[in-house]
Amino acid sequence: MEQQYNIPSVGGAAANIIHYALNHDFKYTNGSPIRYIAFPFPVAGQPQSVHHQYIFEGKDVVTGKPMMQAFIDALTLPLSENEKYRGPAPEPPAGASRFLGPDTEENLHQLFKDLDYTDYLPIVLPTEERVANMLKGTSHEPDEVIKTLDWPGGKREVTVERVATCAVMAGARPEHLPVILALANHVPFGNSTSSMANMILVNGPIRDEINMNYGTNVMGPHNEANSVIGRSYTIMSKTIGGLHSEKTTWSSLGSTMQYNNVCIAENEERLPNGWEPFHVQMGFKPEDSVISVGIGWSYISGVVMAVRERPVHTIMGDYMKTLMMGSVTVIMDPTVADLLKESLGFQTKNQLSKWFADNVETTDFSSGKKIKPFQESRIKIVVTGGGVQTTWFVTDFMMGPGMMGGSTLIDDWR
Repeated sequence: MEQQYNIPSVGGAAANIIHYALNHDFKYTNGSPIRYIAFPFPVAGQPQSVHHQYIFEGKDVVTGKPMMQAFIDALTLPLSENEKYRGPAPEPPAGASRFLGPDTEENLHQLFKDLDYTDYLPIVLPTEERVANMLKGTSHEPDEVIKTLDWPGGKREVTVERVATCAVMAGARPEHLPVILALANHVPFGNSTSSMANMILVNGPIRDEINMNYGTNVMGPHNEANSVIGRSYTIMSKTIGGLHSEKTTWSSLGSTMQYNNVCIAENEERLPNGWEPFHVQMGFKPEDSVISVGIGWSYISGVVMAVRERPVHTIMGDYMKTLMMGSVTVIMDPTVADLLKESLGFQTKNQLSKWFADNVETTDFSSGKKIKPFQESRIKIVVTGGGVQTTWFVTDFMMGPGMMGGSTLIDDWR
């Protein structure tokens, strides 16, 4: 506003991220020396009396001045020479060499930890030979750029070789690489000051080609492909994606789901007749292999076994009332899908999504009126699992185009 319209402006931030705003964001993202004032944290959820105290009795975290004086000074004092800078964002520092010098295995493992390039579980050291072998899993050139990241700072190229390096670190094999390259289109994973998490869903023939689990214990630590693909997303997001605790991420609680990112495959073979696989609903062909990524926060287990005497979709609808972000992904065992179709009449996934959209109601806190918080297009159904128990999960993962996620054709990365 200052540079384009000559309107004095000041940025406001919570104290927990002001260091990022003044340093990392300026250096690597916008190149604009914005003036900031910072409020004590937390802000959300506090009573009005606390906010009043912040403004009229508190001090600006940046300058230490009384808050109102800090506002006035930030809006009225002349700009310093540094603050008059109008150029582009500074270029990121030169990239490090592709190779590390020789050292002991113990020292190299410690170096990767010191650089925060791991999830602090043991990694496979990415030697030149191992990375070259991993690259045999794709026809793409090592220096091909998949995308360029400009958040959270810098202009970092996501290349095929860098992705292959992360795949080695995660314990993947060459046959997993096309899936991980497709996943790299969604780096870095979702992150916020709240406990954001991620979900990875695989559809199509690739599931069997790499022996992904979509049966019993699909969400547990019982399958190599599910584990290493999910883990690779975390390692790519930390290394190439630049996500580092208290530097570019500030989640108070975080999420254990970010270790594996709920990496699952859909049990397409157990879908009831008329229920389309997720990737087909997204516009792909049944024979396509596709990876879909979603971002969310909440994950509620259906601990009560579904029975015909109590319509399971009504229980799911009750669970949905606790979700706040306007999106729902229901992950259910095939036996639940069978029950919903055969006993409760839902002939397609879309019919079930429409029922939720039409019937789930919550109260709008500002008006006190009843509202229907979910649009049909933002309610997704995924069927997976081994048919051992009629259980399900209700989540707020945002799956589908335009919802902080999306789908990518794996076949393009073979």
